[in-house]
Amino acid sequence: MSNRSIRWSTFASAALLCGAVSCDAFGGSPDELIEGAEVRKGSLAITVVERGNLKASDVVSLKSEIEGSSTILYLIPEGVHVEAGTLLCELDATSLVDKRVSQEISVRNAEAAMVESRQNLEIQKSQNESDIAKAVQTLEFAHQDLKKYREGDMLVKEQAARESITLKTEESARAKEQFEWSQKLAEKGFLTNTELEADRLAEKRAQILLEQAGRELRLLTDYEFPREIQKLEAALREAERELDRVKLQAEARLVDRTSALETNEAKLKLEQEKLSKLVRQIEKAKLIAPKAGMVVYAKQEEGGRFGNSQPIAEGTSVRERQEVVTIPTAGGMIAQASLHESVLKQVEVGMPVDVRIDALPGQIFKGKVKTVAVLPDQNSWWANPNLRLYRCDVEVSGATAEMRPGMSCSIEIFCDELADATYVPVTAVFRHKGESVCFVAQGKTYEVKTIETGRNNDKWVQVVKGVSAGERVLLSLPSDFKIEASETEDGAEGLPVEAAAGFGAPGTGGMPGAGNGAPASAGERGAPGADGGGASGPGGDGASRRGGSRRGDASGDASGGPPGGGERPQWNGERPAGDRPAGDRPPGGGRRGRRPSDGSGGEGSGGEEGAPKDGGGN
Repeated sequence: MSNRSIRWSTFASAALLCGAVSCDAFGGSPDELIEGAEVRKGSLAITVVERGNLKASDVVSLKSEIEGSSTILYLIPEGVHVEAGTLLCELDATSLVDKRVSQEISVRNAEAAMVESRQNLEIQKSQNESDIAKAVQTLEFAHQDLKKYREGDMLVKEQAARESITLKTEESARAKEQFEWSQKLAEKGFLTNTELEADRLAEKRAQILLEQAGRELRLLTDYEFPREIQKLEAALREAERELDRVKLQAEARLVDRTSALETNEAKLKLEQEKLSKLVRQIEKAKLIAPKAGMVVYAKQEEGGRFGNSQPIAEGTSVRERQEVVTIPTAGGMIAQASLHESVLKQVEVGMPVDVRIDALPGQIFKGKVKTVAVLPDQNSWWANPNLRLYRCDVEVSGATAEMRPGMSCSIEIFCDELADATYVPVTAVFRHKGESVCFVAQGKTYEVKTIETGRNNDKWVQVVKGVSAGERVLLSLPSDFKIEASETEDGAEGLPVEAAAGFGAPGTGGMPGAGNGAPASAGERGAPGADGGGASGPGGDGASRRGGSRRGDASGDASGGPPGGGERPQWNGERPAGDRPAGDRPPGGGRRGRRPSDGSGGEGSGGEEGAPKDGGGN
């Protein structure tokens, strides 16, 4: 038989025993006296009790710095004392090694492109110098050609033309004179007609040649000289423009080559940075202890509503910036707990705290509240949308070497101290017609008294007026009394005040003892004590959390003393904000308790399924 089956069998037997005792006390035997808890008067400590875990106040955290996710290949065992430089964890970097090889090739290609760009830039500079020098030379030649023509060729040609005209003029004059003498000689019969005709033709030829020389001179001065000058001037202007073009082209090509060089240098730098990053990533795959100390695996938060996060172990995957291991220092310890929103206003920074460590029984360590979170824990919201828990850190004084991170502990925060208060157990207060009432034992019967409640802790409620010290109040609802709920408290009928207020009924944490049943944390139902009368109400509250509630122990005295170890959220005597309308479910997702007509114990579901109670009370 499993432990769970044995536990439920024990609780069922206890419930049967409690039901039998309650029948004798209230309905079975009128000769029996009605017992209850005594109303006390004195100092009442207003405390908040929560469960938590120890954590080193100063730790060295080692996180995965590999981009994306990686798999743990090697992980040193937890709790081992290591020296500085010890390998703690090695992450899978196979893909990074392959990327490094490819990146090295990219770096070499980038280096080659950068060298080529640098050489091309030098070549372009030399080519620019040659092109500019050639253009300057062409311009200089154009200047010289124009000057040479104006001051040389044009004058020479013009002078030659003029000299030719002078010669032709002399030749024409001589030919004319010769022809005239030939005519005189021919008249006298000294020359023949043929000789005369030859002289005449010679004179005519000389005259024509003279005219041709004149025309040639006019052609030179009127057409050829201006045309050649314009041609040379145009060549000069074109040489000037060519020089400007060459300079601009040289600058443009130089800018292109320079830009290409800068681009390739930037590419090389980028590729080198990528390579360096891969090298650093590969180096970061090995987590090395920076100092000596004990290895503690990082606490994994819940991965969502279904808690799908994986524990730190070899073969699991870790994401970037995820904490893998920590090395606590000897600077002290901190107790971390989660406070329900119902008690948040009572806790302030600096309040004194008693810390009891499960592994160190009998020892109480002092401390004080160090921080209280401003916003609720997101992981608790994912686990239960109706649950709001706030992280609280408690600085523990006098930490010893026996304390280790992760140890479970109980944290009792002292919020206030009521010097002269009248108070009763929490389970002795009920809601009737919208008011808080107690059942005061009067010998063989009881009296219903309306009370005004004040502050409370997890066990006791302050009574401002309504009962007096020394009176005895019943811890369960009498079987012959019917609770009537107000319109705003529909569904809370027959419940102790803390259950009617939405905090849930006593849980299954405590085994029935000789005295009254010990209420445990909200979210589970507990078996009532021998004289508890089977007052089990519906479970379920906004504060219940699976796996986080603490079970009450079997202690409790016959006078109604508080059982130890149980825990429920604090109650201020009023229904919390947001009272549900009639017919709504109670907060926390639990079913509203049903009050069977046969007088059997009510059954409800809270955070966990409870064993049904067969007590004689409601």
